[in-house]
Amino acid sequence: MNGTCARQVNYQVDENNKIKNVEFVNGCDGNLKGLAMLLEGMEVEDAIKRLEGITCGSNATSCPDQLAKALLEYKTKE
Repeated sequence: MNGTCARQVNYQVDENNKIKNVEFVNGCDGNLKGLAMLLEGMEVEDAIKRLEGITCGSNATSCPDQLAKALLEYKTKE
């Protein structure tokens, strides 16, 4: 996580390429808990498409954007 209030994001991807157990460390607690619940069971590619490029205020990135970057990195390591 770079350039965001959250310092870390933890997640898992199951054998069907679906996201589960998303947890942000720090950040906007309620918003990030809601985001985590919405992502539960979503396919990795769909989450990337929806989250990539989202900004937060005047910042060039956001917690959702940083998660998309982490998921892209995950995909390249597959």
